[in-house]
Formats: sequence, structure tokens, C-alpha cells
Amino acid sequence: MIIQQLALQGRYATYNTMAAGIAGRIFDMRKESIKESLSDFQNMEHRLEYVANVHGIEFINDSKATNVNSSWYALENMTKPVIWIVGGKTQGSDYDMLTLLVKEKVKAIICLGKDNKKIIKAFSKISPVIIETLTAEEAVHEAYQLGEQGDVVLLSPASSSFDLF
Repeated sequence: MIIQQLALQGRYATYNTMAAGIAGRIFDMRKESIKESLSDFQNMEHRLEYVANVHGIEFINDSKATNVNSSWYALENMTKPVIWIVGGKTQGSDYDMLTLLVKEKVKAIICLGKDNKKIIKAFSKISPVIIETLTAEEAVHEAYQLGEQGDVVLLSPASSSFDLF
């Protein structure tokens, strides 16, 4: 089975998929059953979930990424320029581990929530565009306005939602 046939794409998903395949073989599952499972597996809702493609801009919902580590995996998985919707209740989050990925992959940051000081401080010298919004609707609208064909709008908050999204 080639990687392109896997239902879940990206480095971390490939690792998890390989582990699942090995576990299946250890329990003597038929290779065809494993292959079928790995090619039509449905990911969790709100975990790197494709939402829509609007005028060439892809929208991905990763709202389950309520901590910095989860958002790291989401950003690491992106292969197109990213407009990142981030924010919520930051609760002492340390964004340092995201610095390199933001430099490499993020073309704009849309902050979501009332207190975005920590996010702005962490990324203001890295991201050419940072916009603050108060609602998810406003964040998506701003992201769409900034987007160009071939971009990805990624909601991966790295924070708790407290009903913002």
C-alpha cells in the first residue's frame, strides 16, 4: 500500500497509521482487511477536518487542537500557505515551540478572543499580518478576505474555546 492511499495524510497521521497496521498484523488480521481499514478510515470530527474549498481557499477545522502541542501537529501537516485562526483561553500557553512552523508556513494570523496579548507577543516579529477578532464568524470572514487561491485557512486554536468556536 502506498502512502497516497491512506485515508489520513501527513507525517503524524502516517506514523499512527503504520502503528495501527503493525498492531493488526500482530493480531493476525488479514492484510486486505488492514488495507481497507487504512484507506477508508474516518478521522475524528474537528480534528484536521476538511470543511470546504471556497474560490481555491481550503478551510480546515482543527478545533480539537486546544493546546499548543496539538496545533504544532496541525501546522506541521500543512503543505500550503496557512492563514491560522488561533486563540481562546490561553491559560499559560507557551508558544515557543511553534515559532519555526509559523515562520515557515503561516502567512497571516487571525486571533480569536478577548485577550490575545500572549499570541501577539509570541508572533508579532514573525508573522507579517496579525488581526484580532472577537467571534469565530468574524475570524473566518477576515481569513477569507486575506486568502488567495492555494491557501489554507486553519482553525487550530492552541487554546481552550470557552464557547468561542
